[in-house]
Amino acid sequence: MNRNIPVLLILVSILFVSIAVYGQTSHTTVDTNTRVIDGYAAAFSQLEPGDTIFLKGGKRDFLLIKNIQGTEGYPIVIINQDGPLIIDTEHYFGISIQNCRFFKFTGSGDPSNFYGIRIDRVASGGGLGIGAKSSDYEIDHVSIRNCPAGGLNAKTDPDCNLTATRDKFTQYNTLIHDNYIENVGDEGMYIGSTKYFGQNVNCYGTDTLLMPSLLEGVRVYNNIVEYTGMDGIQVSSATTDCQVFDNMILFDSQKEMFAQMSGITIGGGSKCDCYNNYISHGKGNGIEVHGLGSLKIYNNIIIDPGKDFQPADTSKMRFGIYVTDVSVEADSSFNILFNTIVNPKSDGIRFNSILSRNNLIISNIILNPGNYDYYENGPTSFKGEDSYVMIPDDRAEITIENNFFSRTFDPSWFIGNTYSPAPGSPMADKAYPNALGILSDYLHHNRLYGSGYDIGAIEFNPSLYGIDEKPADNTMVLQLFPNPVERWLTIRYHLETSSDVSLEIYDLKGQRIMEQKQSAMAGEEQNLRVDVSGLAAGIYLYSLNCRNSYVSGKFIKQK
Repeated sequence: MNRNIPVLLILVSILFVSIAVYGQTSHTTVDTNTRVIDGYAAAFSQLEPGDTIFLKGGKRDFLLIKNIQGTEGYPIVIINQDGPLIIDTEHYFGISIQNCRFFKFTGSGDPSNFYGIRIDRVASGGGLGIGAKSSDYEIDHVSIRNCPAGGLNAKTDPDCNLTATRDKFTQYNTLIHDNYIENVGDEGMYIGSTKYFGQNVNCYGTDTLLMPSLLEGVRVYNNIVEYTGMDGIQVSSATTDCQVFDNMILFDSQKEMFAQMSGITIGGGSKCDCYNNYISHGKGNGIEVHGLGSLKIYNNIIIDPGKDFQPADTSKMRFGIYVTDVSVEADSSFNILFNTIVNPKSDGIRFNSILSRNNLIISNIILNPGNYDYYENGPTSFKGEDSYVMIPDDRAEITIENNFFSRTFDPSWFIGNTYSPAPGSPMADKAYPNALGILSDYLHHNRLYGSGYDIGAIEFNPSLYGIDEKPADNTMVLQLFPNPVERWLTIRYHLETSSDVSLEIYDLKGQRIMEQKQSAMAGEEQNLRVDVSGLAAGIYLYSLNCRNSYVSGKFIKQK
C-alpha cells in the first residue's frame, strides 16, 4: 500500500555513532534450526559479559531468547551473521526476549541489509517482545512486518507472583532506534505500561491492585513506522529521562479504534520530551500527551492528522497535538513550541489541561485547521480562530504568543517543498524571544539565524541543503550535504586513526542499493562524494562504516 506523500523535508540525517558493535571476548554461533537461546541451559552457560551471540542468516521459525545477562559496560551482543535473519512463522510471536539484562540486539551484522534481522510475518501475534523483567538493552536495525498484533512490545506487566510490581522492578535504559515497522494490527511500538495508576486483579481470590514497573532512561529514535492499526509509537510509565525523537510515522491508526489513535502518544506516567518527529497522513491525533508534565513538545512536523478519519463527520475530532490531565502532576508545565501543523482534521492544538501551570504554546505554525468553519458558523460558542489552539476550559493557564496561524498555504512563505520559512516570510525572525534552551531545529541546524528565531519546526538558513552538525563523538562526521540532493551527495568527516571507510545506501526496506569505499588518513578532513542521480526520488538510509563504528541517518533524493 503506497500513497503519494509529498516529498518534503520529511526526515533529515541525524548522526548517531555506535561503537564496538561486537562483543569484546568470545562468541557463540546459533544456527537457523535453534528456536530457544537460554542462558541457563548447558549450551549457553559459558556466556560471559561482553560476549557475542551470532545468529546465522537465513530463514527460521520463531526465536525465544531468555536469561541472558551481561553487565554494565559489557553487554552481551546478539547480532545476525552471514546475511539477514528472516522470520516467517505461524507462531504467536516472532521473537521473544525474556529476563535478559545488559544486552544489545542488533541487525547491523550484514552491510548489504540495513535491517539485518527481519520479522517478515507472524501469523498469530506480535513481532518482537522484550519483557519478563528485561532491562538495560538496545534494539536496533530490526524490521517487523505483517503481524496481526503489535510490532514491538517493550514492557513487563506485573502478575500475581508480585515479582515485577513497581516496588520490586524498574526497567532501566531502554534504547530503541533505527528500526522499521510496517503493517501491524495494533501499536507499532508499545513501550511501558499504560496502567500507570495500577490495575485491580483477582489474585488467589483477593482483589489486588497491581502497580506496574516504571521506566527510567528511554530513547526512541530514528525509527520508521507505517500502517499501524493503532498508535504508531506509545510510551507510558516512563517517569525519568525519556526522549522520543527523529522518528517517521506514516498512516497510523488504520483500525480507527477510539482512544488508540495517534502518531505518537506520551502516555500516563511519562515525562518525555518529544521532538523532531515527522507524522503524516495518520487517522489519529498527531501527538497525544497524557503525561506527568514538565516536558517539551517541539520541532515536530505534523501533516494531515486525522484528515482521513470519517472526514464527513465533524463530531469525530482529531488534532495536531492533544494535551490532557490524565496523569499530570499539579503545577507542572507543558511547553509546546516550534512545531509545524498542517491541515489537521479539527484543531491544530487542543489543550485540555487545567491542573498544569505556566504552560507555553509559542512559535508554532498552524495552517488550515478543519474546525474553523464549524466553530465560526456551527452550533457552538467558539469562534473560527479558536480552531488553531482550542482551550475548552478557560481555567487553563497558558501563554500563547508568537505563533503563525493561517487558513491558507502560500508557497512564497516557504522554500520549495519544505516548511523552511523563506527570507521575508511572516515566520522569519518572528518567534517568541525565549527558545527554552532549544538550540537546533528539525534539520539540526542552529536554531538562531538572523535577528530572531523563526516560527515553526525549521529555521531558515542559507545552508538549508546541508547539515552543519557537531559530530556525535567529535571524531567522525562533520557534514552531509546537500540534503535534499539531486546528484552529488558529500559526507565530510575526519578520523582519529587511519582506516578504510565505506558508505552504504539503502532503500526504506533496508536493502542496500549503493556502496562506495575510500581510505582515510588520521587527523585530516575527508570528503566522500557519491553520485546519486540514478536513484528515484524519495527517502534513503545511509550508513558510514569505519572498523567497529558507524554513523547512520537519512537523506532525501529529489528529481
